[in-house]
Amino acid sequence: MKNKRVGVLMGGPSSEREISIKSGKAVCKALEAKQIDYVPVELMSGSNTNGYKKAVSALITRMKIDVAFIALHGEFGEDGTVQQLLEEMNIPYTGSSSAASKVAMNKITAKEVFKSNNIPIARHEVLSRSSLNKNCDINAYFKSLGSSLVVKPSNGGSSIGLNIAGNEKDLKIAIDDAFRYDDKLIIEEYIPGREITVGIIEDSALPIVEIVPKRKFFDFTAKYEKGMTEYIVPARIDEKTYKMCQDAGLRAHKVLSARSFSRVDIILNEKMGPVVLEINTIPGFTQTSLLPKAAKSIGISFEDLCLKILNSAW
Repeated sequence: MKNKRVGVLMGGPSSEREISIKSGKAVCKALEAKQIDYVPVELMSGSNTNGYKKAVSALITRMKIDVAFIALHGEFGEDGTVQQLLEEMNIPYTGSSSAASKVAMNKITAKEVFKSNNIPIARHEVLSRSSLNKNCDINAYFKSLGSSLVVKPSNGGSSIGLNIAGNEKDLKIAIDDAFRYDDKLIIEEYIPGREITVGIIEDSALPIVEIVPKRKFFDFTAKYEKGMTEYIVPARIDEKTYKMCQDAGLRAHKVLSARSFSRVDIILNEKMGPVVLEINTIPGFTQTSLLPKAAKSIGISFEDLCLKILNSAW
């Protein structure tokens, strides 16, 4: 990294903007500790339009960076858009390619890839805003998928717009909430079990983190409000099952052609074993985020983790 100027991209137009800024600032602090020449590049809020892309391109050009450390979450940053922009500008960047990011960010297409590669996923159906009408019998979802349903936008992260419904009233509320963030959403069976996550770094599985929220599930409040969740790393799972979970996470990473690092969220069900929920190609980058927690458990400091990720850009 000698004589290289790193631009830490953060902010952006998504609903996860504030979380992204926290990640970006933590990365900047880590790079400073490693004496890396960096500049914070806070992307403006707004909407993901051609005008916005041109403004971002102009901002990055003004910063005169040699490589981009992407600490953006959600729309524009994690869906392949900024990756494609950087490819067109011939600027190396951290994380997955634009093509892989686009597929992974969309939960619908990601599930299709998982299913075609025999990776266990929850039974689900897709609902688009255009197909929803007054005569739609939403009770049919309970009949086909079970008595408890998970509703979430097809794009996005941080559990924003994610709800669990056990009756028609709650399902209507959950659908309306998810449509605030996307025109398509996923309704899937609720699978009880232990919530775990498998971090990937340098295309190898890290120790498993078990997530024990004090709320009904690992929602936005449980993720970001201090003291609302207990994290156990390494997870207390028998050796055979532990290996199965790591393998499931690594397979999910590979079939989506993710690059260098990611984090795969899994439900460990007693009968079904590990069921892959989704993959995060740009997981949180704060000292207390799950990927850094997993790395720290095997002696990789947050600063060293950021450096490993940065070096992968080349």
